[in-house]
Amino acid sequence: MYRSSPNLNISQFANSLLHQYISSPEASFPSTLPSPPAAVLHTFNSLLSAPHRHHPISPHYSLSVFNLITNPSTYCCNTIIRSHTLLSVPETTFFIFTEMRRRCVPSDAHTFPFVLKACAQLNEVKLTRTIQSQSLKLGFISDVFVCNNLVHVYCNCGQIDDAYKVFDESPERDVVSYNVILDGFIKAGEIGHARKVFDEMPVRVRDAATWGTMLAGYAQTKQYDECLDLYDQMLVLGVPHDNVSLVYVLSACARMGKLEKGKQVHDCIKHSGIRIDSFLCAALVDFYAKCGCIETARGVFEASSDKNLFTWNAMLVGLAMHGYGELLLGYFSEMVKTRVKPDGVTFLGVLVGCSHAGLVNEGFLVRWGRFMEFLNGCMADLLARAGLIKEAVDMIESMPMSGDVFVWGGLLGGCRLHGNVEVAEKAAEHIMDISPEDDSTINYNITRLNRDIIQQ
Repeated sequence: MYRSSPNLNISQFANSLLHQYISSPEASFPSTLPSPPAAVLHTFNSLLSAPHRHHPISPHYSLSVFNLITNPSTYCCNTIIRSHTLLSVPETTFFIFTEMRRRCVPSDAHTFPFVLKACAQLNEVKLTRTIQSQSLKLGFISDVFVCNNLVHVYCNCGQIDDAYKVFDESPERDVVSYNVILDGFIKAGEIGHARKVFDEMPVRVRDAATWGTMLAGYAQTKQYDECLDLYDQMLVLGVPHDNVSLVYVLSACARMGKLEKGKQVHDCIKHSGIRIDSFLCAALVDFYAKCGCIETARGVFEASSDKNLFTWNAMLVGLAMHGYGELLLGYFSEMVKTRVKPDGVTFLGVLVGCSHAGLVNEGFLVRWGRFMEFLNGCMADLLARAGLIKEAVDMIESMPMSGDVFVWGGLLGGCRLHGNVEVAEKAAEHIMDISPEDDSTINYNITRLNRDIIQQ
C-alpha cells in the first residue's frame, strides 16, 4: 500500500503508479476496479487535496494520464475536472466538460459542482447561465450541491438577485444553502435581506458560520448595537462560540467603548476554554487599547504564543494611540527580531506613535534606519515578484546603505519565482555574508530553483 508523507513529490508518486500500469499485464488488474490510468487519476486527485501538500503540481500531468484513457467514463472526466478546478485551471475544466458533451459521455450530479466552481474562478456570468441551462436540461438543477454552487457563483459575480432566485426556487436546502446566500447578501451590503433569510432559517439548522456571518455583517456596516443584540441571542440559545464570531463582537465593543461588555466576552472565552489564536488575540488587544486599558492589552499580547502581523499591528497601533512612543519602538524592534514583515498599518502606527511622543532625536533616527530597511525589503520583494528583477537590483544597489537579509531575501524569492538563477546566486551570497546561520535555507532555495529550471 502506498502512503503519502509530507516529503512526497506527488507527480513522482503518481508516475510510479503509472509505471506499474505500463509494465504490468492488463489481466493483473481486477475487472471490478477502475482502469489503471483512472486509478492513477484518482490517486493523484486524493494527493492533490491532501492537507499537508507542500509541492507545486503541474496540471499537465493529470491531463497526460487522462489522455491515455481511450473511452473515458463519467468518473474519469469528473476526476480530471475536479483536479483542474482544485489547481485553479478553469479553462481546462471547460475544455474537458465540452469534450464530455462532444463524445456523449453523460454528466452526473458530481460534474456540475466543480464546473460551477470553475465559473466562479473565471467570474463569468454568461458561462454560468449556460451551465445552469445544461443542469436544468439534464435534470440536475434540483440537486442541493448543484444549487449551492450555482448560488455561490452568482454571489461571487455580484448577481445577488439571480443568486436569491436560485436559492428561493431550490426544492432542498441545507445549512450551506443558507450560509452561501447570507454571505452573498452581506458582501452586497444588503444586511436587511440577510437578516430576513436568517430569521426564516430554522434555528436547529444554524451553525457557527451562520451566526458569525450575521455578526460580521452588522460589524462591517457599523450596526454595533444589532451585532451585540445578536450575540446576546446566541448566549440565550446556548449557541457554541467560534473565534470568528468573537472577533466581530469584540470589534463592536471596541467601537462603542463598551468595556464591561467586552470584559464579559473575555471572561466567556476563558471559561469556555476557547483557544486564543492570533486573530482573537489581535481583537482583544485592539479592544482593550481602544477602551483605554493599554496595560491589559499588553498583558493579553504578552501571554499569547501565537503572534502574527495582525497581533503585532494591534499592539503597535494601541501604543501609538496612547502616546507610548518609546515602548512602541521597543515592540517594533522585537517585531524585527522575530522576522514578521510589516505592512502599511505597521508603518503608520510607528509614524503616528513617534509623532505623538515627539521622538525626533538621534536614538529615534537609529531605529528609523531599521524601519527603512524593512520598507526597502518590501519594495525589493514587490519588484522581484512582479518579474522586475533588474529594477529590484538597481534599487538595492542605489540604496545609501547595503541591503540587509530582508532586502536580499525579497530578491531571492522573486528570482526563484521567475527562474533567474544568476541573480539568485548573487542574492544568496549577500545573505550568507550577512547571516551565515541561514546557510542551509539558502542552499535549499538555490537547489529548488535549479531543479525547477531543469524540470521546465
